Amino acid sequence: QVQLVESGGGLVQPGGSLRLSCAASRNIFSIYDMAWYRQAPGKQRELVAGITPGSSANYADSVKARFTISRDNAKNTVYLQMNSLKPEDTAVYYCNLWPPRVDYWGQGTQVTVSS
Repeated sequence: QVQLVESGGGLVQPGGSLRLSCAASRNIFSIYDMAWYRQAPGKQRELVAGITPGSSANYADSVKARFTISRDNAKNTVYLQMNSLKPEDTAVYYCNLWPPRVDYWGQGTQVTVSS
């Protein structure tokens, strides 16, 4: 069993930046593929970015060149740097394994992009 806690969300204007953090209750990020997901109002949860233990990353087409996923195994933390934010990025952002485990979903962190 592992607990994942997201933080760093908030309200930002279009074009702004945020960095999200995901901390695990025990060391797992050096072993498993990790990912950020998001769920916007009225939409299904979708994959945003994933990263392997070797730091090979994949991104949804909608966030390529704007978002960067990274991991710090020593701190047991995964990050999502979000730049050039758009209103359509508004969602609750979650971290989980890639592919996700149903029992690992946390509360997520709200990101709202609005002027």
